[in-house]
Order: sequence, then structure tokens, then C-alpha cells
Amino acid sequence: MEESGLTKRNIQQGVGGRTQSRTNTSSNLPGIRQAAAKDSRLQFTALFHHHTLNLLKESFFQLKRNASAGVDGVTWQSYQQELDARLKALHEKVHLGSYRPRPARRVCIPKADGSERPLSILCLEDKIVQQAVVKVLEGIYEEDFLGFSYGFRPARSQHDALDALTVGIKRNPVNWVLDLDIRKFFDQVDHEWLIRFLEHRVKDKRIIRLVKQWIKVGYYADDGRHVRSVAGVAQGSVISPLLSNIYLHYVFDLWVNQWRKRNAQGKVIVVRYADDSVLGFQLEWEAQRFLQELGDRLKEFGLSLHENKTRLIRFGRFAKKDLQRLGAGKPETFEFLGFTHFCSVTRSNERFTVVRETSKKRMRTTLQGIKDHLMKHRHEAVPEQLEWLKRVIQGHMNYFAVPGNSRRINAFRTAVQRIWYKALKRRSQRSRLNWKKFGAFVNTVFPKVKVLHPWPEQRFGVKYSR
Repeated sequence: MEESGLTKRNIQQGVGGRTQSRTNTSSNLPGIRQAAAKDSRLQFTALFHHHTLNLLKESFFQLKRNASAGVDGVTWQSYQQELDARLKALHEKVHLGSYRPRPARRVCIPKADGSERPLSILCLEDKIVQQAVVKVLEGIYEEDFLGFSYGFRPARSQHDALDALTVGIKRNPVNWVLDLDIRKFFDQVDHEWLIRFLEHRVKDKRIIRLVKQWIKVGYYADDGRHVRSVAGVAQGSVISPLLSNIYLHYVFDLWVNQWRKRNAQGKVIVVRYADDSVLGFQLEWEAQRFLQELGDRLKEFGLSLHENKTRLIRFGRFAKKDLQRLGAGKPETFEFLGFTHFCSVTRSNERFTVVRETSKKRMRTTLQGIKDHLMKHRHEAVPEQLEWLKRVIQGHMNYFAVPGNSRRINAFRTAVQRIWYKALKRRSQRSRLNWKKFGAFVNTVFPKVKVLHPWPEQRFGVKYSR
């Protein structure tokens, strides 16, 4: 799996001309995907000519327009003012080999568990070039990536992963769930292995050279020092999600797929979103064996499992009966992509089902962020605060308003109402704000609580009809 063996090269493949043309668009990119789908061992030696001026322009407009600026201070709006001239100069630098990425500006954001996540904020031109390379490489790797990989892929979302997990547990004889957590994955990616994995498919030296520059350029520390990266991929960069998927595709996905085909006697289901994975097992001893062998596998590539966050729990349609027989209480729960998953039964016919509710940790973190924002902006006009809160509540519902989660959504809406009430009361020592009247007003202006997502089986059945 780590060795590519004898492979074919694409010296004569018909996926696009070798001549540079600034009039070409990304319309040639489907040819890459067709060639990748036709031969899974094909190595692409000529990809750089797809990195056209028009592709850079498309990539520019795909970037977030309100994103923070990098160390050069250039924003999306300021770059757009002389867009054609800037992109032309950038295109020439990239193809002449004089392009050099700049170190990132690093910021740390708090996580739900109290730790901090370092984010790298790149310069705008680095984002543009990375986005263009991502569009080229996705044509190859979207044909290679396995079906249970959902993180940061086109036409796949977190809800697709959540649906697949729920449907997998309900339709298969799953009795044990293994909740995996890789310790500091994005900081521990081995650069040498990453490049070797990339070269299984990509033999264009100019693409490889760009990737090496991006993963090694590093960031500026608080004291102004330039810290070069010796391992890991920068969280926050445009190309990091694709590189992390490539790394885990070879380290985890292919190995897991072979393991369950060769070794598993019972049923095994797998769902992975970036570095978060959940597996379902029919047999406990197979889950224990898999966990031990997975630890050895990850160690070979500089990774390790987080001992405190990796858990094997009894979960499934027979979990409640088995635990009652053992006198061990209720089935445990696990968290995945912001939701806590419970074993439950339907009200109509008491059939087994999986209930998903907003994670309490995620909810507390969000509410604390709302409280801090309102206290910091408590003297802003009430209509401005209201519009901001409406967007926050609606955004929360857009993600968490799944069937079975109405109770937590209502609790979130009520908590936001109380936080805003206290913030408004503190605007003046003579405030006469009445809770009853305030509640009646809020109920008319805040978004109404309603389910915005279909049942997992419905959406999963439509997308994967086979």
C-alpha cells in the first residue's frame, strides 16, 4: 500500500494540450477525472498546464470574501480592484518558478475542551494558487477516495456523514461502536510520507514543488520569528483539507477497507470525516483486535490515538437488553460532528432508532460566545443586536435542526433569550425591562424552532439509491 509498484505514466494521455493558453478554462479538468477513473494506477506527469489564468480567476471568486488578511494585509476587496493585472502577474510568477509562498499569520481559537486550535491565515495570493491546485488534484483523488470518507469533499457534507452513520447502525447488526480520535493529527502529519503518498498519482515535479513549499513555509510567531514547519499541515490553509484526506486515505482508509475484507467475520461499518472516525462492529473481540492493530498501523506513520478520547462502547439495537442482563445500567453515548448519539426506540412501534441531540459541550461554547459578544457590544443599537442574534439562531438551526433534536434547539433559543435579556438590563441601572413582555416580543422576532433536515434514511436513500 505504501509502495506504488509498477505504474503506467500519462505521457500520451489525452486530457489536455501541453501548450499554455490563457484562454483555457477549467473545462479541461473533467478529462483528468476521466483518466483517473479509467486507470487507478495512472501517474499524472503533466498537470501544471491546467494551472491557467482563468483557473486562477475562478479560484479567486471561490474564496471567502470576508476572510481575514494574511501578513501582507491584502483583503479580497482590495485585490479585486486591479484583479486582471494582479492575476496576470501571479500567473507569470507561478509558471516562471519565481513564486514563493509567504509564512502564515497564526491565531489560536479556543476549543470546547478548553484547549486551543492554531489557525494559519494565509496571504490572499497563496490562497488563490492553492485553490487552483486543489481544483486540479480533486479530479484525481475524487476517483480514489473511498465512499466512507466525507470530510472536505465536493458534494459531501457533515450531514451526509451523520446520515451514513445513523443508517449504518440501524440497518446492520452493530453491537459495538468505536469512537476514534487521532491525537493532534494536523500537527503530526509526516511530510516525507505525505509527499510519497502524493507521488503515487502525481509525478508533475512542479506541482510537488509547490506542495513542498506550502507545507514547509511555516508561520510568524508572536515575537516576529519565522518558524518553519517540520511536520503537520497548516489548519486554515486552502489545500490542507485535501492533503489530510490524501494522507488518511493511504494510512487509514485503504488499510481499514482491506482489514474488514480479510479479517472481519462479523459486520463492520466505517464513517470518517477528516480526522474524526466512528466504526461499528458486530463482534466485540474483532473491535478489540482492530483497535490494537490500528494503533500499530498509525505508529508507522507518526500518528497515535488519543487514549482518553478513543472509546469502545456497547451500542446498538441489543445494547439496552444486554446491559440490563449484566446489570450495567443504560447504554453509553458517543459524540460525532457536534451531536451526541443515543440508543432509543420509536414512539409508534418501539423499534430501535438512533437519536441525535446537540452536544452539550458545543452548546455551552456557542452560548458563551454569544454572551461575550453581547457584553462587548452591549451599547450597540437594539435593532443591530437583534439582527445579529437572528442570524446566529438561524445558523445554529441550519446545522442542528435534525429530527429528534427539537428539545435542544428550544433550549438553545431560550438560553439566547435569557442572555440577551441580561445584557440589555445591564445597559442602564434604571432599566425597566420586563421579562414577560420581553419574552412575548422575542417570540415574535426570533426564528421559529422547526426541523430543517429530513430523516437520515430519506436523504441517504436519495443520494445513494443503490
